[in-house]
Amino acid sequence: MNDDYLAVNRAMWDDRAPVHAGSADYDLRRYRTDPAALSDVVRFDLPRLGDVSGLRAVHLQCHIGTDTLSLHRLGADVVGLDLSPASLAHARELAAQTGADVAYVEGDVYDAVDLLGATSYDLVYTGVGAIIWLPDIDRWARVVAELLAPGGRLFLREGHPMLMAYDVVDGRPELAYPYFHQPAPLAFTSTETYVETETSLQALPSLEWTHGIGEVATALLDHGMTVTGLAEHDSVPWVALPGLMEPHPDHPGEHRMADHPERMAASYTLQAVKP
Repeated sequence: MNDDYLAVNRAMWDDRAPVHAGSADYDLRRYRTDPAALSDVVRFDLPRLGDVSGLRAVHLQCHIGTDTLSLHRLGADVVGLDLSPASLAHARELAAQTGADVAYVEGDVYDAVDLLGATSYDLVYTGVGAIIWLPDIDRWARVVAELLAPGGRLFLREGHPMLMAYDVVDGRPELAYPYFHQPAPLAFTSTETYVETETSLQALPSLEWTHGIGEVATALLDHGMTVTGLAEHDSVPWVALPGLMEPHPDHPGEHRMADHPERMAASYTLQAVKP
């Protein structure tokens, strides 16, 4: 596939970045006023993430940097990578305002090794809502393996492909999209975003790909990684199915199905180690 999808998605993220940075959902003010504040996404996975102090880390597809800053506050020496210059402008501003020594690099995930260096990292971190923007998960897995030093670890949390296959139709959940990867992207044009906002947004297109859990794990195994953990969760950190989800009672920022949440796998955490 050519790189047209990058231009399409970059334009969408550049347009949404200031809206996200100004939203109550991201609440950047709390990072400025509370030096111990962590993102809800990182806090959710602390029991699985463990001690990252002193680790050389790269956060792929870092967006406006709240998870990146959180890893820094947990003691990691972290660099963030993203394709959106507008998103990185907000990430750099937040780092400067909080006195955080976090480096940010603009670029495509598939160019990460050239941009950041091979075998340089103890931790590759990827947060929720990232790999759906990538057309080739095998190529991504190769990049992850090449970024990691021997003994280094991948930490991935992502929206569950089960959840991502559903949409809301007439107030009910309905299977609408593929679980398994398809070469052709899912194309959307929307004036909405995943944060609450009164800002009028442009109707911009975006291109996405689904990746089943088996596909992701197999790609990592094919590139010499050892899968060391896989946890599935009934919640995800945005209202993925509007009108059908409610805040999780135990995890701030997380949302799950209001009716029988045990029926829906909403996100997963996968860990793998480079031997």
